[in-house]
Amino acid sequence: MSEPKIIVREPLLDPKQRVFGYELSWQQSGSNAGMASDADIKELVVFAGEQLNDPESGWLLGDSMLFLEATPALLADAALQALPPKGTVLGLTLTDLADADTLAAAETLRGQGFGISLRDIDPLVQDKPPLTHVTHIEVGGSAAELAEQVRNYGARKPAASRIAVRDVGTWQEYDSCASMGLDVFAGKLYLAPRPGNQPKGMNAAQGIILQLMRLVKKNADVRELEGVLKRDAALSYKLFRYINSVGFGLGAEIQSLRHAVTMLGYSTLYRWLSLLLATASTGGYAAALMQSAIIRGRFAELLGRNLLPKNEAENLFVTGMFSLLDRLLGIPMEQVLEHIQLSDSVSQALLAREGMYGPFLALAEACERKDGQAGALADSLFVNARQVNEAHLAALAWSQNLKI
Repeated sequence: MSEPKIIVREPLLDPKQRVFGYELSWQQSGSNAGMASDADIKELVVFAGEQLNDPESGWLLGDSMLFLEATPALLADAALQALPPKGTVLGLTLTDLADADTLAAAETLRGQGFGISLRDIDPLVQDKPPLTHVTHIEVGGSAAELAEQVRNYGARKPAASRIAVRDVGTWQEYDSCASMGLDVFAGKLYLAPRPGNQPKGMNAAQGIILQLMRLVKKNADVRELEGVLKRDAALSYKLFRYINSVGFGLGAEIQSLRHAVTMLGYSTLYRWLSLLLATASTGGYAAALMQSAIIRGRFAELLGRNLLPKNEAENLFVTGMFSLLDRLLGIPMEQVLEHIQLSDSVSQALLAREGMYGPFLALAEACERKDGQAGALADSLFVNARQVNEAHLAALAWSQNLKI
C-alpha cells in the first residue's frame, strides 16, 4: 500500500449487544481496498503483538477476542506466536484452505488454540467445504440470504463453531440474525440509535455526577463533594474502581473522595467524573458506545500529550468521552451541552469537530472507519502513522483495564 498504514478498529457484538472482541485491519481506500499483501498482514500481526503484550501483565486485551485477516504465508510465520492462541481468530478463504499445505498449517494452529474464520464463502457452493477445523463461518447479505446460508452450513459446521455476520446495517437485521441463533456481528451498528430502546435525557445517577462536575469546576470544598457523592454508594464504588484499575504509581489505593483530590487534584478528578458520566448510561446497547467513548478519549489524550500542555491533553480525554453522549442520552449534542459546563474549545470539537481539539477527535473517529481519511487527519496534526497506531492500541488496552 502506498498510503500510510493506519489501524482501523471494528467492535464485534454478541447477541446481547455486548462487545466481545475487535477486528483490526489496515485502513484502505480506493483501488487498494481489500488488497492487503502478505507483508502488510504480517506487519499488522507483529505490531499488535508488540503493542498488546506487556512483559509483566501479559496480554493486554484480557478476555476480548482479536480477529485478524490472514494469508497462507502468515500461518507458518513465527510472528503469530506473539498473539494469545485462545484469544485470536484468523480469517482465511475457501481458496486458501483448498491448498493442502495451508489446510495442514490451519490444523496445526487449531491444535494450539487459534480460531479459524472462513471468509468469502460462497453460499451456492456445491462441494462440501473443509469445515472440520473452522471455528467461525462468515456470512452476509439480506435476511433471506442469511437464512439460506444458515441452512446450508448450519448442519455441516462443527458443533462448537459459530456463524458470524458481516456488515449488519440495521437493528432490525441484527434482531433477525439473533433470532436465527447467529452470535457474532460486525458493523457500525452500535453507532446507530436503537429504536424503542433509547433513553431520553440523564438518569438520576448522571444527575448526581453532573452536580459533582459543576462543584469540581468551582473548586468546591471536598466536604461538599462528599455530601453529594454519598447519595449514591454505587457511584462511589465505580469511581474508585476506575481510578484504581489503571494505577498511578501512588503506592496506595484511592478509597475516598478526599484522598482522590489530595493525590490527583481537581483537574484529574474531573476527567474521571466524565468517564463515570458516560458509563452511568443505561440501554441495551450502551456498553458498545461506552467502550468506544473511552477509547476515543484515551486515544485523543495520548496523541495530544506530545503536542499540548498537560491540562489540554486532559481536555482531549473529556472531549473523546463526551463525543457519544448524545447517543448515550438520546438527545442532541446541543442539548447535552446545555447541562454541562465545558470550554468553548471542547464545545467546538463536539459540535463541529473544529477548534483546538476538533482534529484529534476527528482522527479518533476516523480510526473506526475504513474510508481512508485517517492519514490526512494525522498529517494535519503533524503525527505519523506509527504514533497514531501506538496511541490507538494503547487506548484499546487501557479501556480493557477499566472492566466497564
